[in-house]
Amino acid sequence: MTNGKDVRIRVILECTSCVQNSVNKKSIGISRYITQKNRHNRPSRLELRKFCPYCYKHTIHGEIKK
Repeated sequence: MTNGKDVRIRVILECTSCVQNSVNKKSIGISRYITQKNRHNRPSRLELRKFCPYCYKHTIHGEIKK
């Protein structure tokens, strides 16, 4: 089992444009990526530019809660 004080934690990144479009029902899904981050170096939420297969373009993917 992992300890709660681990330095590297697992985070889920979710496409921000798919989330906004899902309110209007234009998108068929929501793109998500799983990655790791160092809690000491990046205490704030992680945002990366990744490819979204539902939008067919590179968009901002932001960290969400599990």
